[in-house]
Amino acid sequence: MPRLSAALALLLAGLTALAAPAVPALLRYGGLPHTRQQPLNLLLAGVTPRYDDTSAVWPWPAKPEAFDYITDTIVLAQVRADGTVRMLSIPRDTWMNIPKWGFGKINGANAHGGPQMLVAAVQQLTGLSVDAYTLLSLNALRDLTDAAGGVQLNVPEAMKYDDDAGHLHIDLKAGPQRLNGHQAEGFLRFRHDALGDIGRVTRQQLFLGALAARLKSPLNIWRIPAVVGALDRNTKSNLSRSEAGALLSALLHGPKVGTTTLPGNFGPGGTWTPDRAAIRTLVRRQFAGSSDPRGLDIALVNIDAPPGSAARLKAQLEADGYRSVQIVSEPRHSSAQTTVSGDTAAARALVAQLGYGAPDAAAPASDTDLTVRLGSDVPAP
Repeated sequence: MPRLSAALALLLAGLTALAAPAVPALLRYGGLPHTRQQPLNLLLAGVTPRYDDTSAVWPWPAKPEAFDYITDTIVLAQVRADGTVRMLSIPRDTWMNIPKWGFGKINGANAHGGPQMLVAAVQQLTGLSVDAYTLLSLNALRDLTDAAGGVQLNVPEAMKYDDDAGHLHIDLKAGPQRLNGHQAEGFLRFRHDALGDIGRVTRQQLFLGALAARLKSPLNIWRIPAVVGALDRNTKSNLSRSEAGALLSALLHGPKVGTTTLPGNFGPGGTWTPDRAAIRTLVRRQFAGSSDPRGLDIALVNIDAPPGSAARLKAQLEADGYRSVQIVSEPRHSSAQTTVSGDTAAARALVAQLGYGAPDAAAPASDTDLTVRLGSDVPAP
């Protein structure tokens, strides 16, 4: 009996030691897994460190991480209840009109106005609402990879580069291999090939796919607490407990990850010029549609509702994160019920949000995805 008690005590001690790295994250974000009806749009951004140029030591050491500098990696991840994860990689050199700042590369948004400005830039660029953000320090890549026990990758070409000022030394051979944290950082930060930043985006997608496959393996379940701990100590996030619970519920289904890159073309000075029409099509087909009508083009028509109903609903939808809502005209007629026409599942989702009306088989207004025809059942203001 004493031997059994000692064995149980040793087992409990081992389990406690394994779980310990995840405790801070559980205390901060811990919530019971639950199903979220709408997808969770999470913005992930890797922040470049600032170096202390007043130091007498060369290379200059990194300053304490404040998560307030330019972003090296930008990914918008849409996580759905069934475990499907859609990842949109946004090149750091994407040239755009950043809200409340002006024209520049999107990687400067965080440095100019913090995560709120970066979120606003991504929302303007994609038309999707961002529910939460997570900023990752440079050390996150190393710690996360090491916590996962390394990542198996097929390095497409030999990579050799040294940058003393940036504390970056890359020496990778081409071919299949398991990368540790230091090697993975080099693989992800390397830019000295023909594709520059776009080549790096492709490598980011390879890494994310390999990491997801690594963590999905039942043999690596015991590594999860260390992975959670590595993320927690290297991130700044506004993820709520409720969102964390929904994220955990979705990931428990075993994430099914798909990656894509923001459509665009090479522009002046190595920038990336976004293709607005192609982005709109991509978002509609892969990130909005039946699961989230917020990214669709919505038309509002006052058929038989009180005056001003369409304008009030437009303001309500825009406050709820809908990015493209317009009021159009059609002949008025008697209608006891509001109808929503277009994609059936998206129409149902919008009806559920409104609390009145019904999906309808009629065609939506021209050049829109959903059309809301307001009837006399619209609640009084």
